[in-house]
Amino acid sequence: MQSRHLGSLEVSALGLGCMGMSEFYGQGDDDESVATIQRALDLGCTFLDTADMYGPFTNERLVGRAVAGRRDEVVLATKFGNERLPDGSWVGINGRPDYVRSACDASLGRLGVDHIDLYYQHRVDPDVPIEETVGAMAELVEAGKVRHLGLSEASPATIRRAHAVHPITALQTEYSLFTRDVEAEVLPTVRELGIGFVAYSPLGRGILTGAYTQSSDFAEDDSRRAGRFPRLADANFERNRALVAAVEELAGRKGCTPAQVALAWVLAQGGDVVPIPGTKRRRYLEDNIGAADVALDAAEAAALADRIGVPEGDRYADMSTVNR
Repeated sequence: MQSRHLGSLEVSALGLGCMGMSEFYGQGDDDESVATIQRALDLGCTFLDTADMYGPFTNERLVGRAVAGRRDEVVLATKFGNERLPDGSWVGINGRPDYVRSACDASLGRLGVDHIDLYYQHRVDPDVPIEETVGAMAELVEAGKVRHLGLSEASPATIRRAHAVHPITALQTEYSLFTRDVEAEVLPTVRELGIGFVAYSPLGRGILTGAYTQSSDFAEDDSRRAGRFPRLADANFERNRALVAAVEELAGRKGCTPAQVALAWVLAQGGDVVPIPGTKRRRYLEDNIGAADVALDAAEAAALADRIGVPEGDRYADMSTVNR
């Protein structure tokens, strides 16, 4: 697999989002998830994304188990800031310096590593100045516990303030054919500052794969069925699913899968954009990685985006944690 650069950090052009292996997208199988991560490494997909709140806490342990003995092959990213208790209950967003330090130590222990390659603030704490949070994150770099810093779902103004305290290597925010609002201000800002962009949910939480034809296709314990994502709710799902026809048609012409077209579109948005599609099964991983061999020229990418337009519904039922 080819590589790309997030600031000064070199990563595989496609990463692997590990969240769904432990929570939110239905029941997982830890052995299959570990095999999926290890298969990703075998195929050159070495950029792994997790967070302490996934599980909670169990996803970092799973990733740590999968990379044991292969640490030198991996660019390991994790996140703090969405504070949860072991029983799964939510505490809130926490960007306090003391919490930053304790969260990092806990993540290092669960992952079984001595440093984190890319450490993100998962959500911006509105009650703590970003300068204080990033200042504490910078101390982790000085201590050798973290190599690079990142933010997630941060506004242009917040990104600038954070970057003035310590260089930010990457911004992680949702970006796909279904979510393009970052193109107006966020992408220009990070490009001006030399910050890479990590695109999460590049498959629109699965809808862009064409595998789901109605909201009831999601398992009963899948948060995509529970109303957390309005775009996938019954009223919106039908219209939004119809938009996927444009992806399916182009996939037919290209001789590939809809998922590969959707990922190829994200890859075509710039060499500083790295999608991290998530899966917990090897067969879907291998399909996703095949997107690296699908080429979309500028005209094809623009035409596809124009055909899809803007989907119905917000990204989240509760958008209050997205920094604006």
